[in-house]
Amino acid sequence: MSQTAVALINSGAIRHNFQVLKDRASDCKLMPVLKANAYGHGMVQVAQLLPDADAFAVARVGEGVKLRAAGILQRVVVLGGCIDDIELVQALEHELDVVVHHESQLAVLQNYSGGRKARVWVKVDTGMGRLGFSPVALPSVLTRIDAMGCVAAIECIMTHLACADDADNPMTLRQLQCFDGSLQAAAKLELTKYSGDISVANSAAILQWPDTLQHSEKLQYSGSNWVRPGIALYGVPPMEKLSSASFDLVPAMTFRSRLIAVKTLQEGDSVGYGAEWIAARPTVIGIAAVGYGDGYPRGVAAGTCVYIHGARAPLVGRVSMDMMAIDVTGIPAVQVGDTLELWGKHIEAQEIAAASGTIAYELLTQLSRRPLRELA
Repeated sequence: MSQTAVALINSGAIRHNFQVLKDRASDCKLMPVLKANAYGHGMVQVAQLLPDADAFAVARVGEGVKLRAAGILQRVVVLGGCIDDIELVQALEHELDVVVHHESQLAVLQNYSGGRKARVWVKVDTGMGRLGFSPVALPSVLTRIDAMGCVAAIECIMTHLACADDADNPMTLRQLQCFDGSLQAAAKLELTKYSGDISVANSAAILQWPDTLQHSEKLQYSGSNWVRPGIALYGVPPMEKLSSASFDLVPAMTFRSRLIAVKTLQEGDSVGYGAEWIAARPTVIGIAAVGYGDGYPRGVAAGTCVYIHGARAPLVGRVSMDMMAIDVTGIPAVQVGDTLELWGKHIEAQEIAAASGTIAYELLTQLSRRPLRELA
């Protein structure tokens, strides 16, 4: 391995996590979310690992186009939909399904005069407050879309849960009640293009809200139930205080680098910009070739650890753009060229995220382009 930091992507872990999620949502169709370069894991590579996925979800049309260019044939759903007629033409040319969540998107569909037909997913806002039609407006929206000549099918009615990562928050049940009411209103319409499919569950819902995964009095539907696993597919639970092992998930990314120097500082010596850290005793310092230019958070708390030679070793001084210093005193046989883990199997991403005042989602997706991505 060169001096460059490496994000090692464990293909077996991704397949394992996919199967864990599939088993939990056994009666549902699985649509893994590949937005933001598959949460930093490599969008195309992850898609290629999952031939049994029923569909893939992306945030933007361009992401879907990249999947098609790479030969991905499964259904691809653009969660953000199309903002204008140019994006709609692109989506239809590449046979992407589009989510419709705003009045302006209805106008884009209505004005389309090409010969292709759109497969549409309609989003209703049940409490997230971001995207989606109001439950009151949904019947009118569905009726309008059903009458559009450019629409081949209303594939699904969907919503997004705001608080599913909190098992004690009643917001999820309120959203389910609202969504079920929307479905019952839709069932009363004489729609010719809607088959009854729904989509509610994200990673957190799959892991701890079984009511989102099955037909019941709380969720009545006549078609298929599509679930959208995101962060959990990559082995990170969306519940910040719970470990991956709590749900039999395996972290798929190991972010690692190498030592490029080992030196001994004497008592009173400092290391790093600002000379904030001063040795209280003779200290062996390892300098690793990784920093915030690679995506490791600059503001990580003092004492946050890396994993080297089977032990945890704390960072000292400020994280620089290309380097960080590590106290390896007492860890035997440390030498230039040794590999260290920044996060992965031994130090979970959520630990580093918490020490940086952020969440694992941001940590993974903010990994820069500089680290190599290697599939194993």
